[in-house]
Amino acid sequence: MTYCVGIKLNAGLVFLSDSRTNAGVDHISTFRKMIVYERAGDRFMVLLTAGNLSISQSVREILQVEKLKDPDGGEPITIWNARSMFDACRVLGQAVRRVYERDADALRAAGVDFNISLVFGGQVRGEGMRLFQVYSAGNFIEATRETPYFQIGESKYGKPVLDRVLTPETPLDEAAKCALVSMDSTMKSNLSVGPPLDLVVYEEGRYATDKLVCISTSNPYYRMLHSSWGQKLREVFDSLEDPVWDDTHTDTPLKVVDAHSQPLKKITRPDERLI
Repeated sequence: MTYCVGIKLNAGLVFLSDSRTNAGVDHISTFRKMIVYERAGDRFMVLLTAGNLSISQSVREILQVEKLKDPDGGEPITIWNARSMFDACRVLGQAVRRVYERDADALRAAGVDFNISLVFGGQVRGEGMRLFQVYSAGNFIEATRETPYFQIGESKYGKPVLDRVLTPETPLDEAAKCALVSMDSTMKSNLSVGPPLDLVVYEEGRYATDKLVCISTSNPYYRMLHSSWGQKLREVFDSLEDPVWDDTHTDTPLKVVDAHSQPLKKITRPDERLI
């Protein structure tokens, strides 16, 4: 399986992906799920992929040469000449549909679903940063101020910390830390997600980045974060009071009987005499 997250902030973008794929507990492989498209000074884009690996690889290859007809009759649109991230994402959606047209029937005959999810984001000169999630049909949605991040793959384990921490005003380094905690929580609960991890941090308006790193479990920062996060969670948990069933010695009893919290009915079966 996979876990990838893309985050859009006022200050920039953060992308993080794992690299584990598996087809059973005894067949685990490593494949990178992030690719960066960069033309310094003009455009910077990152693609994250999840789902069927063969479909994902096909889409990534086709995307680099895919052309979309210009409705104004101009030069065909590619990711390298698109005037906006929206147009670049349209090219990506068409690449997904092209792979579907080519492979879906054969996959269906083999009992395999056409399964792919993508996160695509970046910045093209002349407009602000944008972040999209693309589905198997090639359609997509865009991140908003209220929803500043997208997850694909095993998203449920890493979602709580993102919801509690991220806002558009979050600094980039803090968001990168949050993404890594989200990934660490996912790897703790799901063995199908694993290292090495690919992390990219992009600063708004640069159209390039030097903040790109591959992280193994021996990485000093990741080791510190992994051990500290677990320890701090335990300390916070231990600092919470145990439940108290009446209000004799506490202002926060667990059991409160009022009009809004009636207790459950308890039915006791009477003893039966054996004959």
